[in-house]
Amino acid sequence: MSQNRRSRSVQATAAGVESLEARRVDENWTRQTLANRAGVSLDTLERLIKRKNVDRDSVRRLVAALELQPTDIIDPDVWEPLIDPQPYEAVINEKILMSYHNSNFDVAQQLCSQLQAVGQTVFMAGEAVRKSTHWFQQFTDALDRCHCYVLLLSSQAAMSEMMAEEVRQVRERYNTQKQPQIVPIHVGQMAPINSDLSDYLTGLQTWEWRSPTDVPAIVEAIQNPPAEKDLPVILLSDSLALEPELPVGQVPLESTFYIERPPIEAQCYQEIVHPGALIRIKAPRQMGKTSLMARMLDQARKQGYRAVHLSFQLAPSNVLSNVDKLMRWFCLCVSRSLSLPNQLADYWDDIFDGNYNSTSYFEQYLLVATNSPLVIGLDEVDRVFAYPEIANDFFGLLRAWYEKAKYGDRDSDTWKKLRLIVIHSTEVYIPMNLNQSPFNVGLSIELPEFTIEQVQDLTQRYHLDWTLDQIKALMRLVGGHPYLVRVAMYHVAHQAIAFEQVLEQAPTEAGVYSDHLRRHLWNLEQYPELANAFSDVVIAKVPITLRPILAFKLRSLGLVTIVNNHVTPRCELYQQYFSQHLVMDEIE
Repeated sequence: MSQNRRSRSVQATAAGVESLEARRVDENWTRQTLANRAGVSLDTLERLIKRKNVDRDSVRRLVAALELQPTDIIDPDVWEPLIDPQPYEAVINEKILMSYHNSNFDVAQQLCSQLQAVGQTVFMAGEAVRKSTHWFQQFTDALDRCHCYVLLLSSQAAMSEMMAEEVRQVRERYNTQKQPQIVPIHVGQMAPINSDLSDYLTGLQTWEWRSPTDVPAIVEAIQNPPAEKDLPVILLSDSLALEPELPVGQVPLESTFYIERPPIEAQCYQEIVHPGALIRIKAPRQMGKTSLMARMLDQARKQGYRAVHLSFQLAPSNVLSNVDKLMRWFCLCVSRSLSLPNQLADYWDDIFDGNYNSTSYFEQYLLVATNSPLVIGLDEVDRVFAYPEIANDFFGLLRAWYEKAKYGDRDSDTWKKLRLIVIHSTEVYIPMNLNQSPFNVGLSIELPEFTIEQVQDLTQRYHLDWTLDQIKALMRLVGGHPYLVRVAMYHVAHQAIAFEQVLEQAPTEAGVYSDHLRRHLWNLEQYPELANAFSDVVIAKVPITLRPILAFKLRSLGLVTIVNNHVTPRCELYQQYFSQHLVMDEIE
């Protein structure tokens, strides 16, 4: 890799570490407190203090929390990357970052021309740019300098994992810094949006492009985005998230492409009717956790229960790093999902902590609002793991609520109405008191990969006449990974790509998995230590051992399997692609 790629992570100077520690002590913060306030892991902060490589975004968060500048702790010559004049030259003063799929190139060009005509500068983040060697650095630089992020939404963009990851990072920055403003634009007929992308766009006003006559209004919206308080809350997940065919995000309830994995569904449906039930579902990304939870919530509604789906992807970092804010956010989200008035002011008392207040809010308001049970599906709770002190409080509270249903006192009947579904991708690597953890009680479900019989069933639903040998060949490449299997079938069934071509091009930029693989690569490059660990795994000839936290994180991403503490790539596809794109001694 080039010098440009290595510059994505930086080391603190000795004087910089002293400045950081001095400011932390002045604030009377522990290292854990600083990490929480900055929205980074304690491990990342300690790596910085030990003068090891840390990604630039984490440095920005830490210095912002301490009211310092990056160059106060990083050598200025290192912080300003040594980059080639091309392709970065156009990024230097960009004010608008426009993201689009190549199918919308003409629309993007028209918008760009109109914006330039009124004095705006635009960085065009198209598909070709995303495939470039310097993409991550380009995108980060442009994001640092832009005040507005324009997203052109089409059916092709809705399928893109890279697009979803890009929007996630923009939304996270907006949640913490209130910049850049995000302007989603539907191009042509309003395209269905997968559930991940829908979550990131929830609450944003969207615009439509149907013809060039729409340009003036859109340009005005980009130049002067409506104030947040003026924005109508549009829940895209309600109106646009359902797509019957696209193998991206949650499989819709009415889809014929959902494959049951007996006896899991039956167990979950039976458990959800038990008073005070707690169900834990664990599996790596894209294994079907959210799709299963959606069906459990649907079953609950059919029983006459109230059901709420709450994704922690929607929680800003400044909420996750403060237990009182987190509990207020949690209670208010549940209230709104149930269409109940916000009564926080009546139940929140500053003399008590967030856990006590939220317990009162549930016990005296949410659970007694009707006689029907309340089922809450908590998705993406892994985000809370990054804040150990907060995680202990929050997950300890869930365990306490679960136990309240079993006390046999006058309040037990109220708490029996509550049923919790907790979804997470990785092992719980934070230290927790066994008697206060919700991860060792209730029904535990770990989603397996598809069996060969289930993959055969899926081929029939796609009306594919694959032979058993073809199915085995695909499974040698991607295993029984639900998402990867569906991607191959979707492209063969709907885009007339030959099965042999799918296999031959799979680990290349021309293959059907290129967007998926590049998203993983982008994620890894933001965390050099994780990238180096995975590089060790893919170049090894035999299973290897890693530090537990690194192994757990790689497993949560779905990149590895762990058997008896020995780590191997999850599938041959990852082995082939990442052995070519990750070189251990070049990612620092």
